[in-house]
Amino acid sequence: MLNCAVIMGRLTADPELRTTQSGLSVTSFTVAVDRAYKSGDERQTDFINVVAWRGTADFVSRFFKKGQMIAVQGSIQTRNYEDKNGNRRTAVEIVADNVSFCGSKNENSGYAAARQEAAPAVSYQSGDAGSFSVLPDDNSQGFPFSADDDEGLPF
Repeated sequence: MLNCAVIMGRLTADPELRTTQSGLSVTSFTVAVDRAYKSGDERQTDFINVVAWRGTADFVSRFFKKGQMIAVQGSIQTRNYEDKNGNRRTAVEIVADNVSFCGSKNENSGYAAARQEAAPAVSYQSGDAGSFSVLPDDNSQGFPFSADDDEGLPF
């Protein structure tokens, strides 16, 4: 069986970081994704709910803002809940495993500001240890090694 979803679109609002009673970070956000369309037809947009946990939630809430392009890779999850009126509802959402910046450097100004205060990162991959990926850059200032420097690598 396979459950894998990949989307790219724009955030409809600033992600807001919350913490569960057990101390886990979580954020929910919506991504507006344009559908493919035929010439002459009106473009349609789907609004897809995404939830991110732990380090992925921290990363999204820290570096992404409303209107920014985001790529999300994860799995589709459905869950049942009861609304305020007692009606039974079903929610369909993507549980994010990996998130990445997709827009231009100017569009990702939050990333540029954060780069001054932290190690450079543009995507977060969840997992036991988690890992950050570095955005390709015209200059490598701030990077501890060059692309040709293989010393100290375990492979």
